Amino acid sequence: MKRAILLVLASVGAGPACAQTTLRDFCADRPGLSTPACTVDPGHVQVEIGMGDWTLDRQPGSRTDTVLAGDVLARFGIGDSTELRMGWTAYGHVRTRDGRSGAVDRMSGTGDVTIGIKQNLMNPDGSGLSIALLPYLSLPTGGQAIGAGDWSAGLLLPVNYALSDAVTLEFTPEVDAAVDEDGAGRHFAYGGAIGVQRKMGERASVVVEFQATRDSDPAGHRTQALAGLSFAFQPGKQSQLDIGVNAGLDRNAPDAEVYFGVSREF
Repeated sequence: MKRAILLVLASVGAGPACAQTTLRDFCADRPGLSTPACTVDPGHVQVEIGMGDWTLDRQPGSRTDTVLAGDVLARFGIGDSTELRMGWTAYGHVRTRDGRSGAVDRMSGTGDVTIGIKQNLMNPDGSGLSIALLPYLSLPTGGQAIGAGDWSAGLLLPVNYALSDAVTLEFTPEVDAAVDEDGAGRHFAYGGAIGVQRKMGERASVVVEFQATRDSDPAGHRTQALAGLSFAFQPGKQSQLDIGVNAGLDRNAPDAEVYFGVSREF
């Protein structure tokens, strides 16, 4: 995994080994709250790495800071409209401060492994109206710090619609068998993200998004709402740098999240 991260960083901005004219326009899952419907070119691998991610969550009586590094997603194009996916977080650190006593608790560890398959149903290059199915399974391989504690599964339905060459609407509804708060068992959760992507020239784009989720955890049902703003820049035809920020819109959502990353197709 370390070698994959170094390879991506070393090759950002460099030209791909094969003829670029045969490849689709670059389309990464990062950044943002929505998931694109496009799939990776058949026979190619795309690696997307969250280099840094900080989340602040202030609740009555506590403050939690979560830092992630090496949040890796590998996408393998196995057909014209099908890709296999595997995700894993190399490191996570959680710091929780009790607002009453001032006591601080710290935990660190790796994340769970997530596997999935994205099957595009229309326009795998993401042009026009593009629709896909994305079922996934998360395996409880992570530690106590950022691991869920049990397996979970879900289904996403990414939908993109290009209004013009510069503006695209994004919509990603999903349903999940999410892990209970105590780390044992599952419950029903659902929600969706909607956004607008605006290209700024040939290499840059900005996305404005909104996400709402409903969680039916036995410990307490809750709704969470987020707003997001992200920016992406392509230094090369098949590479991308990104940065983004999310803001909580209700008391159940984290207050803020800031992240940045890099993506590269091989």
